[in-house]
Amino acid sequence: MSVQERRAVSARRESLLGDEPGAFAVARFVRVTPMKARRVGDLVRGLGVDDALATLKFAPQAAAATVYKVVDSAAANAEGTEHLSRADLVVTKVLVDEGPTLKRHRPRAQGRATRIDKRTSHITVVVTPRVEEEPAEKAPAKKSAKKADTAKKAPAKKAAADKADDKPAKKATAKKTAAKKTAEKKES
Repeated sequence: MSVQERRAVSARRESLLGDEPGAFAVARFVRVTPMKARRVGDLVRGLGVDDALATLKFAPQAAAATVYKVVDSAAANAEGTEHLSRADLVVTKVLVDEGPTLKRHRPRAQGRATRIDKRTSHITVVVTPRVEEEPAEKAPAKKSAKKADTAKKAPAKKAAADKADDKPAKKATAKKTAAKKTAEKKES
């Protein structure tokens, strides 16, 4: 099947990748809470495939094993269908959607029962080839102007600090004279 035929067939691929080269893999109805799976997905988003697999292999979370399989499957799909090199692949998207919730009941005290929700997830991983971006030109004039302004303001602050050091000395003498006057009034 050619790339054009596959794109016409898969609306899901069109929504995830558009016209970009790459591949994706999906694990559905995985018995892990979406919140816990998202924590693991955030670990590998933006990493190369080999780095992501190494990270997931040693991650302590239970969801890491499932995400590992999905990342590995997405990389294999990219190699097989798109003929992309595994070394150039980057995990660009990790989507964790909520699947159906299994509702169970647990007996509790005084004849009551509480509901236990056993949540499921749909995990989607998208890998694309690494894109080398050209560095954008920076405007050094604005940064140097800001630095010059702060350099000009710094001596003024020091001068103000020196003036502040002088003021407490004058206030201390004023307090001593006031204290002497109150002491003299008490003695008389």
